[in-house]
Amino acid sequence: MIVKILSASKSFSGVEYNDKKVEKGKGELMAMKNFPSFINEESGPQIVKDYLKSISKSNKVKKPQFHAVISTKFQEHSKEELKIVAENFMQEMGYGEQPYIAVFHNDTDNNHIHIVSTRIDKTSGKKLNDSFERLKSQKALQKVMDKLYPEQKLNEELDKLLNYKYSSLNQLKELLERNGFKLSRNSEDDNRLDILKNGVLQRSLTGNQLSFNTSEDKNRKKQIAAVIKKYSEIFSNKTFKVIDDRKQKDLYERETNAQPKIEWESELQKKLRDMFGIDIIFHHKEKQTPFGYTVIDNRSKSIFKGSEILKMREIFQFTDEQIDKKNFEVLKDFNITTEKEKEILREWYNKKHPHAPIQIHMLFYNKNKNSEIRKQGREDVLNLIKSGKDKSDKIDVVNVEGKYYAIHNLFHQVWEMDKLIGEIQYQKLMDRKDVEQYGDDNVIEGIVDWSTDLLEGTSDIIDSILKPNYGAEIEDEFDPRKKKRKKR
Repeated sequence: MIVKILSASKSFSGVEYNDKKVEKGKGELMAMKNFPSFINEESGPQIVKDYLKSISKSNKVKKPQFHAVISTKFQEHSKEELKIVAENFMQEMGYGEQPYIAVFHNDTDNNHIHIVSTRIDKTSGKKLNDSFERLKSQKALQKVMDKLYPEQKLNEELDKLLNYKYSSLNQLKELLERNGFKLSRNSEDDNRLDILKNGVLQRSLTGNQLSFNTSEDKNRKKQIAAVIKKYSEIFSNKTFKVIDDRKQKDLYERETNAQPKIEWESELQKKLRDMFGIDIIFHHKEKQTPFGYTVIDNRSKSIFKGSEILKMREIFQFTDEQIDKKNFEVLKDFNITTEKEKEILREWYNKKHPHAPIQIHMLFYNKNKNSEIRKQGREDVLNLIKSGKDKSDKIDVVNVEGKYYAIHNLFHQVWEMDKLIGEIQYQKLMDRKDVEQYGDDNVIEGIVDWSTDLLEGTSDIIDSILKPNYGAEIEDEFDPRKKKRKKR
């Protein structure tokens, strides 16, 4: 989970921004704290803004708005959990008694919650201390997470990592960086090493606290080599660049001169990590092809030079392909169980990103069955067919050689429509209208516009699908038969 402090504002534009998200169905007001009784969830954004302005009058503070966003990876934390985190975060930041709103957003791959308040104390009229605000926010979130999720305490994680067997400082550095920490020399004492997380100091070490291990574990090296050889014949060993240029795009303020971070990835690496805890890290200069690699064996808690196990070019094939880090993380999370689903996902992605297409080896098999997600996805698809609209852009329906698939952008799932809504209902749906075909064989023939392709005449079918499972009639306002047809 991460936090970012957004731009200040004189007019409290964050209130209007979040209200628009709610209006579009992409946001939900989760909390409204410390406002007077006459201002509540029913109040319009202008009333909220006017109140915040009225208590924020100051000659010294030109832009009193406090606006923060707390984000979790994909859907790891629910909107209710994010609400609790936000409330505790505001308490830690010294804003617990300030008026603020917390609005959950569902319009990106990662669940996140926006918080808008004022930096002017509503009681004293003085400015709240905002010195080192960004660093303070990182510490506050960390403290909240430690309190709410004690199993995630960083000290326990650090203790485990420092007990790994490493033979050099560089190996320890790679291990820590792979797990979200940073190792650096202390600015005041060259004999001390600092371990940081999100810029926050976690621990300082002296040289005598490090335990270098130079003993060889030949048996384990042979085991790892055998595993890599075996699975390189099953999963793709084609390696490509993953470029993280978010710092260059100024998503992280104060780092405008930062260079993009480049990693080399392959399906084989992911499977070795997931199945055996074998993590392979490549060494390279800027965008050049790797010249070596390190193996982190999480099973034996050991770190090896790659050359001690297998020659790099005997295992991996390096390509010129590259992908943006953010997009890669999304694609890597997709539930892919067949080669056909890979092809569908690739063509769907390439239609959305024609200037940065991907190859099939850049998609990885990933079995992640979840009955609740499937149930919600089924409901989302049926509602899309029923209404012909998807305000949150959650669903894309694609036609491949006359067969329909649903791609869920938030849940990262690819489903065969007939298996998702049932073969009988699916066939009834197909029989209602001939669907126009697009493109060549063996490729996606079009991202379907349900409002024209399959919507007409499907209301009774969708009602019959929904009623047995959800026990409620669909509201008349969503009935396409009752909408006036536009004159041509």
